Amino acid sequence: MTVSPSPALALPPAPHQQPPPDTASEALEQYQKLTDRAEKVNEDLLAAKDDLRKKQDALKKANADLANAKKAQEQAEADEEAFRGRVDQLAAASFQGARFNKLSALLTGSSSEDFLERAAALGVLASDSEQALTKLTNAVDMAAGAKAKAADATSRAEQATVAARKLRDKIQKKADDLDARADEVKEAYDELSGADQETLAGGGDNSVFLGGPGLGGAAAKVAMDQRGDMYVYGAEGPDEFDCSGLTMFAYNAVGISLPHSSRAQYGYGVAVGYGEWQIGDLLFYGSSPGSIHHVAMYIGGGQLVHASQSGTPVQTASAPDGGGSDYLGARRIAG
Repeated sequence: MTVSPSPALALPPAPHQQPPPDTASEALEQYQKLTDRAEKVNEDLLAAKDDLRKKQDALKKANADLANAKKAQEQAEADEEAFRGRVDQLAAASFQGARFNKLSALLTGSSSEDFLERAAALGVLASDSEQALTKLTNAVDMAAGAKAKAADATSRAEQATVAARKLRDKIQKKADDLDARADEVKEAYDELSGADQETLAGGGDNSVFLGGPGLGGAAAKVAMDQRGDMYVYGAEGPDEFDCSGLTMFAYNAVGISLPHSSRAQYGYGVAVGYGEWQIGDLLFYGSSPGSIHHVAMYIGGGQLVHASQSGTPVQTASAPDGGGSDYLGARRIAG
């Protein structure tokens, strides 16, 4: 829960004093537009990096599957060769007269005991032959299956390699774009008036936050402990954060791994209906899952905490509108 200090007594403006403007200055509005664009480029970059990690994991698995398939294929081919040799031996023995049927055993036997002995021997030979053929068939099937798995693993590895190469190119372009936009944002910030910079910094929130039960409450406590740390593109702590860097840092601190991408984080946990948020739930912003550009954390009492934009420290705001006008949905990461 959040315990806020008692509000100060509101005083009327002094005589002849002009009230503060209701809207931000044009310079501040322009700055916020620049940071919005930079934030979206930053999210594109983080999402591409997360995609690259997945492709690298897919490549690693494909290579492991390929190694296992080749090993299985080699073993199956060795078994096939051995069992084929055994079948050939049994077939050769049959052609050479080493085998005879039970009728011939009965006709040539000198007694019933002799017949039984010969019949038993025939049964052993037949069983050997059947087992050898079964093992040969299984070995052939296993070799073919292993070969198919090897071909599939090779194809997946090639696809992952091509995709990773394209993503690396995309990441480099996005990184260059973000660097340029970050420089543009910094220049615009330096040109803001002191009043505008104070507006960005906010009034600060020094209220005591006690968190709540469960991992969600513990993660919210970690996030709230970062109040005052500045927003930096691509930062994930411990002293600077972007939006998904903050939520990732908070949940990683309580043993739950999240990727550094608000779009990727949207795929974790379970969906939560509007207004049904619990402490620790993540609130996402964007017109669609593929265009998510911001994430905040609900802290209870109709409030959220987030790393919002360059020039603004980690701070609280009303939920959900304090995180943006394009609230999309929420996810519960921990019960």
